[in-house]
Amino acid sequence: PAEVSGERRTPREAREAREPRNREGREKDKDKRRQEQPRREKRDEEKEKPKQRKTDKIEDLLKVGQEVVVQISKDPIGTKGARLTSHISIPGRHLVFMPTVDHVGISRRISNEKERRRLREIVDRLRPPGTGFIVRTVAENVPQEKLESDIRFLIEVWNQVVRRNEKRGGPGLLHPDLDLILRATRDLFAHDVEKLVVDDAEEYERIQGFVTAQDPALRDRVVLHETDEPVFDAYGIEQELQRATQRKVWLKSGGYLIIDQAEALTAIDVNSGRYVGKKSLEETITKINVEAAKEIVYQLRLRNIGGIIICDFIDMEKAQNRDKVFKSLQEALGRDKAKTNVLRISELGLVEMTRKRVRESIGRVLHEDCPYCDGKGFVKTATTVAYEIFREIRREAPGYKDSTLVINCNAEVARLLQGEERNELRHLMDRYNKSIQVKAQQNYHREQYDIYGRSATGPEHKVASSPGSGDGELAMQQRRPDSNYGGRPDQGRRGGGRDRDRGERGGGENRGGGENRGGGERGGERGGERGGGDRREGRRPERGERGGDRNRDRERRGGGEGRGGEGRGGERGGGSGGGQNGNGNGGGAPPAASGGGSSEPSGGGGEG
Repeated sequence: PAEVSGERRTPREAREAREPRNREGREKDKDKRRQEQPRREKRDEEKEKPKQRKTDKIEDLLKVGQEVVVQISKDPIGTKGARLTSHISIPGRHLVFMPTVDHVGISRRISNEKERRRLREIVDRLRPPGTGFIVRTVAENVPQEKLESDIRFLIEVWNQVVRRNEKRGGPGLLHPDLDLILRATRDLFAHDVEKLVVDDAEEYERIQGFVTAQDPALRDRVVLHETDEPVFDAYGIEQELQRATQRKVWLKSGGYLIIDQAEALTAIDVNSGRYVGKKSLEETITKINVEAAKEIVYQLRLRNIGGIIICDFIDMEKAQNRDKVFKSLQEALGRDKAKTNVLRISELGLVEMTRKRVRESIGRVLHEDCPYCDGKGFVKTATTVAYEIFREIRREAPGYKDSTLVINCNAEVARLLQGEERNELRHLMDRYNKSIQVKAQQNYHREQYDIYGRSATGPEHKVASSPGSGDGELAMQQRRPDSNYGGRPDQGRRGGGRDRDRGERGGGENRGGGENRGGGERGGERGGERGGGDRREGRRPERGERGGDRNRDRERRGGGEGRGGEGRGGERGGGSGGGQNGNGNGGGAPPAASGGGSSEPSGGGGEG
């Protein structure tokens, strides 16, 4: 046996002896990993990058003056134009012929593998070389003779297109699709349809001839509606059309859907509504969601909604309930002829799905944008337009030497300017030493206004207009270069330069008069409620300069030593504005003018 020399080491001594080597090895491993990290990250990035298909440049495919046979594959929708393709497809009863594609496809709705093989073999054997066919769902279990007849018919249609293209002298229509009635008969009237009801004798005969040529077995299912009751009323279609155009759709359980269509997507919100249920809240929510899933698919088909669709179901805590709702949605979509793609329900109850869109939805077909609001669904309030006019005057008035400004605006806005906002006009007249007149225009849109300048000698000329008001679109672009307005567009006289908004409308102790807005005796006992010490919508009551505006060139608007002697009303305003100049109609003598004791505005008067 071999001899072992040396001293015997304890386990601890052995570990300590190995430690330097182990530490050195670990450092090397770390260095190696650091060197490999960039390479690993680069490989991961390359994997994540989508593989780009090699495509030819459009300049290599098309030349100026080149003639191309194209087909409209998608109708214009909204602001998007029609989509064209050079891959022609001619639909028939059982097949779709593609003369430029070498391929045979079978509808995915045909699930029997044996039947799929039979159909593929028949079509593959009969198709011309280099052409393709798609076997439609209605071709399932159809005998070979009918498929052969369909193939011969579609090939002859294509040959006619080719001959027309050779004879024509320029761009033009080569082959129109069937009209709406025959197209619906071809695509929708299948053996799972109970009957096809027609209320016009001529169309009935035309459909009978078409069905006899395409599928004689369905001839007896075409029915002529001959009663006096409208066919839409007899079969409840009128009622469904009304539902199809409504934003809110009620469910049988008492819940309801809210359907909002936008340019980018359609949002569908599910709500419990009147349904309270008899069991737990989770079961109640699940029942509503299951019913909503079926109704959503029905509404998508009824309204012909396509594109991206987001369904917001009521939140469910249990995963099995979310699966139950998702399964109901999938089963309902299985009966939809349009191609759909659905993602599972998220924990927030959201379902993202897409549905193939070829034509406009029924809502877009039956409706058009509101001409008054231009499709927005809302218009500015009269108050908003009035403040826009005030800001416009502040911008423009300093740069004009005209003595008078004339405001042409909507009648509702004019009433506001001459009534509730009269004091603001007075302030602008005093500030810029101009007369301001308001003229109501009955034919003006609520958001439309025009401001004209007028001098004693020169003609009337436009100063500014509302944005988008026809010829008045100079509003925001054409500013006089000599305008010396240097403040912010919204800088006004109230609240220390802030835009005067409704929230800070009242004064501290006095909006327009000595003690309070309504006068010391406005309405008797209620005078103290609206002014004089009480807060008015957040105002500090102890500030007497009308909300603390320090930009004004006067001590007070209507204080004891305010404008025009003892307030605006002088001695005549005893009952209007608490003895000085308010807006109210309290006790005492009647006011000389609405909104002030003096009937003549300082600064020029006029119709303002």
